Amino acid sequence: MTQTIDLNADMGESFGPWKMGSDAALLNIISSANIACGFHASDPDNMAAAMTLAVEAGVGIGAHPGFPDLQGFGRRRMHLNATELANLVTYQLGAAQAMAKVAGGQVRHLKLHGALANMCAENIDMARACYRAALAVQPDIIIMVLSGTAQEKAVQELGCAWAGEIFADRAYNDDATLVDRSLPGAVLHDAETAAPRIIQMLQEQAIISENGVRIPCKIDTICLHGDGATAVQMATALRAKLEQAGIEIAPF
Repeated sequence: MTQTIDLNADMGESFGPWKMGSDAALLNIISSANIACGFHASDPDNMAAAMTLAVEAGVGIGAHPGFPDLQGFGRRRMHLNATELANLVTYQLGAAQAMAKVAGGQVRHLKLHGALANMCAENIDMARACYRAALAVQPDIIIMVLSGTAQEKAVQELGCAWAGEIFADRAYNDDATLVDRSLPGAVLHDAETAAPRIIQMLQEQAIISENGVRIPCKIDTICLHGDGATAVQMATALRAKLEQAGIEIAPF
């Protein structure tokens, strides 16, 4: 039986004249797009442009909320209470819904960004606050979670639609969290290295940590980062290797 997997990438992360990533090229490779909502990256013009490109490409559109940290690209940790987290997500999801509607599409899923996502992977109360806020705005939204973490526990508790995500280009700790970007080997840049590892994870339906620990989990989608110098080349090569292995690419 042919295995099917979704490929997702973060995009719409340019700001004013500063360009980040290669959205148009990535949209020919992926099946779901996580579009920045103006807090960790993007602005109304870049957000609208990304939404339009995603609609034209026929990929699933996702809201990608993060901390209000343009200078740090949302990768610096912030400590907000539950009400602040809820308002943060509500505001950004509302913006994404409006932009998608005007572009002729609709928001299908939500994926947290950067430090916000990492903190929610460790803290179920934070994850619960964010996801409850999203569901209050759009009850049928699909929550994309880091598989095997507190994010997954939160959506299971909430009983909502969700998709489990793994990363093609990131190394894992033994508890299914991501190795800190500041550490050697945390980010993979070579499809020759990443593809066999991802195919093995799909076959075993488990995250494989740096130390070889298997963490059984549900895998619905694979994230391809789009903001590196070789991102498009790696995404292209990885998709080709997945298809050669008999894995079909389609939205979750």
